[in-house]
Amino acid sequence: MSEITVEHNPSPAKLEVIGVYDWPIWTKEISEFPWTYESNETCYILEGKVTVTPDSGQPVQLGEGDLVTFPAGMSCTWQISSTIRKHYQLS
Repeated sequence: MSEITVEHNPSPAKLEVIGVYDWPIWTKEISEFPWTYESNETCYILEGKVTVTPDSGQPVQLGEGDLVTFPAGMSCTWQISSTIRKHYQLS
């Protein structure tokens, strides 16, 4: 199974090309919950901090300015330490 991929502070040109600002926005307050990705998800974090720990992997810390891809089929635990606001796209 693929891993979580993170690109820190991608260029504005890249964000424009992939259309990030046209994607829906999701927000979630400080919390902890399990999650399984049914499809690939790419997201761009606008604000907040979260640690995502795959069931079979190491914790990944994510925050503002990160462009992240989660692979389909991955189960993990989200630990949100500061309210998250992100654009997201499922594929």
